[in-house]
Amino acid sequence: MSKLPDAEDALSPPPGSTPSEMFPVLTSAQQARVLAHGQRRTVEPNEIVVELNEHITKVFVVISGRLHILQVSNNQEQIVAICNPGMFTGELNVLSGRRGLVRIRAAEKSELTEIEREALQGLVETDSELSDIFLRAFILRRLELIAREVGDIVLIGSSHSLDTFRIKEFLTRNYQPYSYIDLERDAEVQEILDRFSLSIDDLPVLICRGTAVLRNPTNEEITECLGLNEGIEQTHVRDLIIVGAGPAGLAAAVYGASEGLDVLVVESNSPGGQAGASSKIENYLGFPTGITGKELAGNAYAQAQKFGAQILIAKEAQGLACDRRPYALKFDDGEKVTAQTVVIATGAMYRKLSLENLSRFEGAGVYYGATHLESQLCSGEEVVVVGGGNSAGQATVFLSQTARRVYLLVRSNGLAKSMSRYLIRRIEESPNVELRTDTEVIALRGNDHLEAMEWRNNKSSKVEKHKIGALFSMIGAVPNSAWVEGCVARDGAGFIKTGSDLSKEDLERAKWPLARAPYLLETSLPGVFAVGDVRGGNVKRVASAVGEGSIAVAFVHRVLAE
Repeated sequence: MSKLPDAEDALSPPPGSTPSEMFPVLTSAQQARVLAHGQRRTVEPNEIVVELNEHITKVFVVISGRLHILQVSNNQEQIVAICNPGMFTGELNVLSGRRGLVRIRAAEKSELTEIEREALQGLVETDSELSDIFLRAFILRRLELIAREVGDIVLIGSSHSLDTFRIKEFLTRNYQPYSYIDLERDAEVQEILDRFSLSIDDLPVLICRGTAVLRNPTNEEITECLGLNEGIEQTHVRDLIIVGAGPAGLAAAVYGASEGLDVLVVESNSPGGQAGASSKIENYLGFPTGITGKELAGNAYAQAQKFGAQILIAKEAQGLACDRRPYALKFDDGEKVTAQTVVIATGAMYRKLSLENLSRFEGAGVYYGATHLESQLCSGEEVVVVGGGNSAGQATVFLSQTARRVYLLVRSNGLAKSMSRYLIRRIEESPNVELRTDTEVIALRGNDHLEAMEWRNNKSSKVEKHKIGALFSMIGAVPNSAWVEGCVARDGAGFIKTGSDLSKEDLERAKWPLARAPYLLETSLPGVFAVGDVRGGNVKRVASAVGEGSIAVAFVHRVLAE
């Protein structure tokens, strides 16, 4: 390269931020406060300070000299940023101790302040100014690494493949940068397949760390290859295990960890829950211009890790050993984790349309979330949204920005009873949105991808056939509570009963052992709480879920003190 880029020249900041936020220069006073938590270190020219794919356990502040931030591909290095004096290394993987996405090499003899990850967490918990600087920079850098596809993950697949979509969604919602090569669009696919001795039948293929080749991997296999759960000790008894990393679970993690509890979060897929798939949340307090579900979940995810909460990804709870304390959460691989208290925040599973061949098109034309990932697949096309609640309204408004036409189908005679007024007005004022009331989808058509569908007006019995290849199903959800059957009381619909909703008969059947009544949000099992969409009587709002997660922690403290 003829000219070495400065940090702000190489990694451009995401919209709404500035280069000084992504690569801030610490003042001498700020550097002195960092040094109090670390130690000085001298490195020689070309010395590797952080190696690609090694666990990130340290952050470095440059006192003098320069560090090169390098993207490595096919053993070739490319400078993506330079840390000059006063700047520091690191991004979100520092908080979790996961493997690094870049190599960091000294450009010249340099003097650094080296700070261990545990010391950094102590610093950000006690120094609010530096906490803001470090956390903002880490988040912005990760967003830019994702945008630039910096890393060593390559996905080869097809836009018509359910498993390709699943893997893309898993990587995206877990904030993992990756490069994507499409079978139908990229001429270089065959060369890559030949290089790794792969055939078309092996797709989708994930090339992990540049060497490991995974043929149609499960989310668990991806997690293992990327090392997302490495370094999380699973044998000691925690103060609190939180099952589910939606808004309620993440709120409980933030408040629990920030108040000194030993917290482990167990998430079956990726952070955010159903809210994480929301295109835009405009009625959440404090965000007058709205916030995407991905942004909200990502910020909460980083915040929980900032305070020391650990998060297991792609681990699905299969049961709860509830006959004695401490309680044990069981997984299908035979492993378990134990804790004195448990917060159940497993949310709800998407309710599905009663169509014979629905599963055939899930992820290949039928979707349950409307994010940027899905919208890319149907830009300029006609799409159908089914549902009359806020999720359907948000999806309709979002998709109308890129789709040629959006048909919103509802079985009722209108939207007023189930959707917020601001969304109804947006829909009414969108020229490319067509509302069809008293209408339901009755058939799906296609081969390997949805190609057409039929819907019927239940008042007139008129059936329409349309060549539309994208259907967004937003018809509600059912509680994800079957895994705790036999441990806690549930109502007839499967929602977990808590607090005053537990009848005398419920407690007698559960053999409630304490003189006190269950606390607010506590189940029929002492020390086990339920929050968010899995709880009976929940209010289906993100703010309510966040509130329940934080309130539950207050009662966790009481239980631990008993």
